[in-house]
Amino acid sequence: MLNLIFRVSPYQPVHHHAPQPYKFGYSVKDKHGEQHREEAGDGHAVRGSYGFTDARGIRREVHYVADKAGFRAQVKTNEPGTANQNPAAVHLVSDAPYAHGGYAGVVAAPVVAAAPVRYAAAPVGFAGSVAAPIGMNGLAGNEVLGYAGYEI
Repeated sequence: MLNLIFRVSPYQPVHHHAPQPYKFGYSVKDKHGEQHREEAGDGHAVRGSYGFTDARGIRREVHYVADKAGFRAQVKTNEPGTANQNPAAVHLVSDAPYAHGGYAGVVAAPVVAAAPVRYAAAPVGFAGSVAAPIGMNGLAGNEVLGYAGYEI
């Protein structure tokens, strides 16, 4: 019977397609500014860039590579609040003016050592046996193996 099911079941092999090179890009300009993107890949790596310039002249340009070594990006911008720094694996180049009175950075809190904690085992002792009711809700009776009125 199983043999018949397998013979009747349609089987379609899964074909593996090798990565194909690709390339695309676009650019848009309107009253709000300009934006663009370009990208190319060969199945092993992707390289590209994207960016924008708004109506006020604020711009950002990102060039990136993604391959076996990971994703790496270089950002060029004049956006406010982007003073030169190198977070993670991103290289940021900014010609934005220094903003006085802006973000002052992280202020380290003083380190206070906690008092040592001493651990001791709780005392164990036996003063004698104590009679305790057996049952549910402190009631003695048949409730040991069930609930009031229901026996197992």
